[in-house]
Amino acid sequence: MLTPSEIREGCIVLNHGENDESRLCVINEEFKQAFEFISQFPKSVSVFGSARFTEGNDYYEAARALGARIATELDYAIVTGGGPGIMEGANRGAKEAGGTSVGLSIKLPHEQVTNPYVTHELVFYYFFSRKVTLSYAAEAYVFMPGGFGTLDEMFEILTLVQTNKVERTPIILYGASFWEPLMEFIVEKMRDEWETISPNDIDLMTITDDFDIIMELIKKAPIRKRA
Repeated sequence: MLTPSEIREGCIVLNHGENDESRLCVINEEFKQAFEFISQFPKSVSVFGSARFTEGNDYYEAARALGARIATELDYAIVTGGGPGIMEGANRGAKEAGGTSVGLSIKLPHEQVTNPYVTHELVFYYFFSRKVTLSYAAEAYVFMPGGFGTLDEMFEILTLVQTNKVERTPIILYGASFWEPLMEFIVEKMRDEWETISPNDIDLMTITDDFDIIMELIKKAPIRKRA
């Protein structure tokens, strides 16, 4: 596969300069390569969470342990954004267990931040095409505590499932002390007071710190089409 720089330069040459057509060319090629790449992994779980947690942090170690269990007990690929923190923990667990550890990383102006535990990598030029790929065709999504990016990914996937743009898929929130206050807001404000969501929309996600429950949710989820 071409690198982001090769795609970009090829599109600029093809369209005689950096313009809207060349940008559309880059976007089209990134999506094409992304879907071909992810189709290699017929079963996968996407893991999201803070990039700020380091080895020894409870959630880093939880991501590491969960990644190992998913990779060994279910033979699913672990897919992350390829960076540090929770992403590294999940990739590390999968790799150390001999499983498939996938990183969808991003080309940055100064340095590449891909963690060293990725066994299969695809590098993106645009953040949004990377984001779509992280959301595409996973059998389940696991969200650990994180910042704006983690919440952005979670609410986007919730919206896709809520609006039936993608089939019902387990959306698992690990870290009850982090997620329960947000769930209280969703229930009390969004559902009950303002009625901006339907009563059963809260059933689209599961808050649990029990690995066995997480494994069962993943195991029971249907395998999604990659094409």
